[in-house]
Amino acid sequence: MAADVLALVEARLSSALGESDARAGVTFLGAERIEVLRFLDTREDSAPLVRYATLGMSAAPMTDPSAFLADPVEGPRAELVLSVRAGRADTDKVLRPLAVLAASPQVEGVVIAPGASLDVGEPLWPGAPFTSVLVAEPGGLVETLDLDPPLDPVAFLPLLPMTPTEAAWKRVHGAQALQEKWLAHGTDPRDPLRGAVPLD
Repeated sequence: MAADVLALVEARLSSALGESDARAGVTFLGAERIEVLRFLDTREDSAPLVRYATLGMSAAPMTDPSAFLADPVEGPRAELVLSVRAGRADTDKVLRPLAVLAASPQVEGVVIAPGASLDVGEPLWPGAPFTSVLVAEPGGLVETLDLDPPLDPVAFLPLLPMTPTEAAWKRVHGAQALQEKWLAHGTDPRDPLRGAVPLD
């Protein structure tokens, strides 16, 4: 069943983002293999975007850590999608941190949902000013994938890199307030070299 779900997920990613030009897999103790696919998007007028999408997180539903037993069928399913401007930083090194985040529901029993902060404890790529990401609302870039009942649909959750000061501010004021700050200051969350937004 998991293989069938992942085949549908990869087809949805390809239909939304085009064919991937690279992929890498990481296996963690106590978890299924997580792959990260890379897609180059040159449709934008400005600098092209490179998108990284996980494949494997949705093979099993995420389970509430307080649940006594994990339900093997029902529960939210998701994959993670990170978009950054291409060619400005060595962002391909984000593959392992992304795989770590995608494996966390299996390894640590966490449920990843919009509005959450995920911290990898190290720069997302060499020299990156970001060690964490904000989980944004799904449905914009890659449409949610409906599966046959009783399986829950697969949501494709965009990740927005945060600087440590932004992450700390978000913990106090919330995800919505941080995104409004970015919007008000014309911040491009996809710029891998951007600085922190003014948080006065």
